[in-house]
Amino acid sequence: MGNAAEAPLAYWRKSSYSGSDGGECVEVAAQWRKSSYSGSQGGDCVEVAQFVGEVGVRDSKNPGGPVLAFPATVFEAFTSAACEGAFDA
Repeated sequence: MGNAAEAPLAYWRKSSYSGSDGGECVEVAAQWRKSSYSGSQGGDCVEVAQFVGEVGVRDSKNPGGPVLAFPATVFEAFTSAACEGAFDA
């Protein structure tokens, strides 16, 4: 199994089952994928990764930068509303 340095496209976080006593810890990773709406021209790109119970969103041009995390149910409601045109001007 690799580490974060070997998996630059992964988002690593400590498992909630690892506890807080400094004992044995497990890190889990999710694979990031680029939004199909980002295009292939190198423009504004968004990547998402699915975790257990949440979805991470980041700027693909800054993979080491901040990550927005949303509960999976909230992200699903947002994407469904967007597909239905709820945010069209």
